[in-house]
Amino acid sequence: MFQTIKNAWNVPELRKKMLFTLLIILLYRLGASIPVPYVSADVLSSFNQYAAGSIFQFMNILSGDAFAKATLFALSVSPYITASIVIQLLTVAIPALERMSKDEDGKKKITMLTRIVTVVLALVTAYGYAMVLNSYGMLSFTDDDSAKVFKYAVIIACFCAGAALIMWLAEKINEHGIGNGISIILFANIVASLPSIASSLFGMMFDGSKFKWTGLITVIVTLVVVLAVVVLVVWFTNSERRIPIQYAKRVVGRKMYGGQSSNLPLKLNMTGVMPIIFANSIVAIPATIAAFFPNTKWLSWINEHFNYYTWPYLLVFLVLIIAFAYFYTLISFNPVEVANNIRDNGGAVPGIRPGKPTSQYIQKILNRITLIGAVFLCFVSGFPMVITIIDYAIHDGVLTLGALAFGGSSLLIVVGVALETMHELEAQLTMRNYKGFLD
Repeated sequence: MFQTIKNAWNVPELRKKMLFTLLIILLYRLGASIPVPYVSADVLSSFNQYAAGSIFQFMNILSGDAFAKATLFALSVSPYITASIVIQLLTVAIPALERMSKDEDGKKKITMLTRIVTVVLALVTAYGYAMVLNSYGMLSFTDDDSAKVFKYAVIIACFCAGAALIMWLAEKINEHGIGNGISIILFANIVASLPSIASSLFGMMFDGSKFKWTGLITVIVTLVVVLAVVVLVVWFTNSERRIPIQYAKRVVGRKMYGGQSSNLPLKLNMTGVMPIIFANSIVAIPATIAAFFPNTKWLSWINEHFNYYTWPYLLVFLVLIIAFAYFYTLISFNPVEVANNIRDNGGAVPGIRPGKPTSQYIQKILNRITLIGAVFLCFVSGFPMVITIIDYAIHDGVLTLGALAFGGSSLLIVVGVALETMHELEAQLTMRNYKGFLD
């Protein structure tokens, strides 16, 4: 990995892209530290005790601690991700949008539609977030304040502007940087949260000023498990199912072409971390809405019985991971097109007739490996949540391992984005005929 970065740095064009990406990350972290007017900074330090183990804690991790501090970028990439999910689902369901997605002008219109939906979702989320801050007494004005409406408008406008600016920064990374913009920002946010997570682990070794050996053992076991999961994620992400392809011999003039064997590699984890991001965004909607209106009885029931430490939440979360794994594979890989390309180049899968039988064979294998990849994602992201649910039940509703519920998802995002970015760097190097980048 380090050799790949070094070789990419030696290529002027790639160096500019890497520096541009770092600049965008720096600007993002700067925006994540800019305070929003009329928010009381002196009481925000108590936010974590309200958010422990809830959807707010996960949103805080994805925002790089900006959500807990109610800064300009508090909403992070959540509105943009949710808008992208909605538009992609509509593209599959509505034929007109599907036709638009196949030409350049249509793609531009879909991109504009995604931006509009992002702003609308950001407006709704910002309003709800402002209500939450007010219910916890974190705003620097009272309900009888004569300028209350104006101050609410300023707070909501700041949060919406921050979400729109994040969307713009992510698109700039896509255009001029390295990697997927949303994934890079998520990666930077989770890495920025590592110091606080490390501090929490360190605090587990002490009970006041007294050292606890059980806490030390817990920390050591946690670190070993994290290292094992990283190795497992790297190994599984790089694993692939290879479909053999045999090309027929053909004579052109006096030369003979073809006759060689090749293969079609299919990644076991073809979808990467996107199903987890999508599933988290969707399954968290009921709990988020309920948290925005804590005084509503039936919403309070949802908040109590459908959150990160309940079995129904976990079940829905795992089902959505599997569903989004198949959905993302459906929109990113076309077996019919691949089968036609193989046939047009004189190739065939041994024992399978060209054309439709080949596409059906590829689809059958794709369904199997997608299920394997989805089960893997469910295990890595769901197992910490199972431990958290058991811990919550054992301690009678007290979370002693609140951050653990999000450890699997966060780790998958960090490792997955790092691997995807390295693969893109290698692809960029290969396109520029750079020799020896794997040496």
